Amino acid sequence: MKSVFALCCFCLLSLSVAASADPIIIKFSHVVAVDTPKGQAAERFKKLAEERTKGRVKVEVYPNSQLYKDKEEMEALQLGAVQMLAPSMAKFGPLGAREFEVFDLPFIFDSYTELHKVTQGPIGQSLLKKLDNKGIVGLAFWDNGFKVMSANKPLRTPADFRGLKMRIQSSKVLDSQMRALGASPQVMAFSEVYQALQTGVVDGTENPPSNFYTQKMHEVQKYVTVSNHGYLGYAVVVNKKFWDELPADIRKILEGALQDATKVANDLAKKDNEEALETVRKSGKSQVIQLTAEERKEWKKVLIKVHQEHADKIGKDLIQSIYKETGFDPNSL
Repeated sequence: MKSVFALCCFCLLSLSVAASADPIIIKFSHVVAVDTPKGQAAERFKKLAEERTKGRVKVEVYPNSQLYKDKEEMEALQLGAVQMLAPSMAKFGPLGAREFEVFDLPFIFDSYTELHKVTQGPIGQSLLKKLDNKGIVGLAFWDNGFKVMSANKPLRTPADFRGLKMRIQSSKVLDSQMRALGASPQVMAFSEVYQALQTGVVDGTENPPSNFYTQKMHEVQKYVTVSNHGYLGYAVVVNKKFWDELPADIRKILEGALQDATKVANDLAKKDNEEALETVRKSGKSQVIQLTAEERKEWKKVLIKVHQEHADKIGKDLIQSIYKETGFDPNSL
């Protein structure tokens, strides 16, 4: 009898040890291709997290909207259906974190140097903290890049946009941007854009070159204007309940892995966008238009009013603090 009891205890103990040895699963969902900067950074985070935790954490990466489209993934994160996302900043406005829409303001950053003063400094950290009461923990900012405009007609001046149906992410700021140019903004999931361009449901769109190329949009758009008018970036976020319940040592390791993956993301973003634009140019399928300094200034003059239109909602103080950090002077236009 004793031996049976001992055997049962041993089996229960073995099951307990086995259960405790099960890895912590992190489902990381995103909507872009694996070979984009975000896709590659997610894979780097997976590799580093699994190696450094010695298998205690397993990261399952789901690219290309395999689990959720970009309109669905934030709700999935809040419900705990996925643990990690890297959504574009435009996704946080509808949650009530309107401050993140500052990143959608056209021409607020003129270079990566200016941008990183914000995303890697105190302003960026204070923005991430604003997500805590949404059931989300903000961990880092990842670059995608500065955006180009595309259409089946040349876009050199603001007047060239008149009457065009332009795809945008769901963002009040981007809606205002397209309207200021005389275009009709069309909100659409990223995964649907290629077909919409192909069938003429929309006339054009805005994207960093890496997204434009990897989604093969150059096959269905005749012209690309290197406007660098806006920034597209991501905030890497996790479900707060999941994050808070992780062992402290695991959290620390994951933070370190994410820090290293962030450097990878930002370095790749710059390199991949340069290479993607050159590949599009060489393909001959889309003509690449470079704006002159004067043409770019005309775009700025038309679009600066978008800053003023959204200052009350985004926060005048926040916008002014970014102006001060980057040296942007709206009165110089």
